[in-house]
Amino acid sequence: MVVFDKEASSSSYTLTDIPSEDSPLIPKPSDQSSQPKTIANIFIAIVGAGVLGLPYTFKRTGWVFGVLMIFFVAILTYHCMLLLVKSRRKLESRPKSPKINSFGDLGFIVCGPIGRLAVDAMIVLSQAGFCVSYLMFIANTLGYVFNDPNSTILGLKVKTFYIWGCFPFQLGLNSIPTLTHLAPLSIFADVVDIGAMGVVMVEDLMLFVKRRPVLQAFGGWSVVFYGIGVAVYAFEGIGMVLPLESETREKKKFGKTLGVSMGFIALMYAGFGALGYFAFGEETKDIITTNLGKGLVSNLVQLGLCVNLFFTFPLMMNPVYEVVERRACEGRYCVWLRWVVVLFVSLTALLVPNFADFLSLVGSSICIVLGFVLPALFHLIVFKRELKWGGVALNGGIIAFGLVFAVVGTWSALMEIFSVKA
Repeated sequence: MVVFDKEASSSSYTLTDIPSEDSPLIPKPSDQSSQPKTIANIFIAIVGAGVLGLPYTFKRTGWVFGVLMIFFVAILTYHCMLLLVKSRRKLESRPKSPKINSFGDLGFIVCGPIGRLAVDAMIVLSQAGFCVSYLMFIANTLGYVFNDPNSTILGLKVKTFYIWGCFPFQLGLNSIPTLTHLAPLSIFADVVDIGAMGVVMVEDLMLFVKRRPVLQAFGGWSVVFYGIGVAVYAFEGIGMVLPLESETREKKKFGKTLGVSMGFIALMYAGFGALGYFAFGEETKDIITTNLGKGLVSNLVQLGLCVNLFFTFPLMMNPVYEVVERRACEGRYCVWLRWVVVLFVSLTALLVPNFADFLSLVGSSICIVLGFVLPALFHLIVFKRELKWGGVALNGGIIAFGLVFAVVGTWSALMEIFSVKA
């Protein structure tokens, strides 16, 4: 996933756009995104490593429920993204309102320092969680391609050596103060990612026609929270919606553009998850690419995905650094603080045993609060005088739904992580 410059960052900023006495009356025009570019940016901001755990999740939840779950989460995520956009537009329409650049700025305007702290904490935890999953995928995939994934070296699992092998290179990449020049590499990696997903889906379809494994449509109510946690994680773009809306040239069409993009991504996710499960049935693994076997095409696909996530790691960590450096170093660049954060993320990746279970944990505990609870709460506060009882009930329902699923889903994911896998 690509994280853009400051104008398109999901992290929080101080409100520095308040005009002063020496500010020009006519601001300098800036480049804005066309509709096709906006669609591409939305795709890059949302699609990430979470999609690779969807086939395993479909195995757990059943393919019919999995498809319904994907579209339910997509619709709810789209609605909550629009709540953020409407709240920002409402606040900026007021006289002398400062420019709201990010989710954190919106939290500060609506709820003061507590609102900014809540958004900051959720963004740090979610972005770091995404990067933990990246390292897990890279280590597991390289271990599968080049070694026996169950083998050990000096009593340690193979993935341990791959994670520590990435560590010094990530220290170097994450030490770069500005990562703008890495964006082309990440965009190239995203193109590779899309191509790799297409290859995987074609391979899955061919295997399904040959094997026709036994499938289940519904896995039972006990895995509902688990599945929704993974689905919420897969739609990992709520923090980017305000910067993306700011960049688009045709703001009146942004809602429609966002809806079309979310619909396409939901179809792609449902197809990817279902085909992966259809191809391998009960043999579906937590990272679907490890089901493909070893061969030239399969290895290239998996290595391409590793390249994608390797270069995406420092870009995804950028919002984390912006928050921690602002709070710990008054916004100054601090290399040792960045190294400590990378070390913490690497250690976390070593401790988590299962990729899809970790996606469910992050999706349930953090992404649901960030993606559903806070947008509905902020919208309810901003529009408290204009909303009718139906609007209040809808926002209240989303908040209640998010909190219940966050608590129960987190517990369910933790139970899966610490349970003994057959």
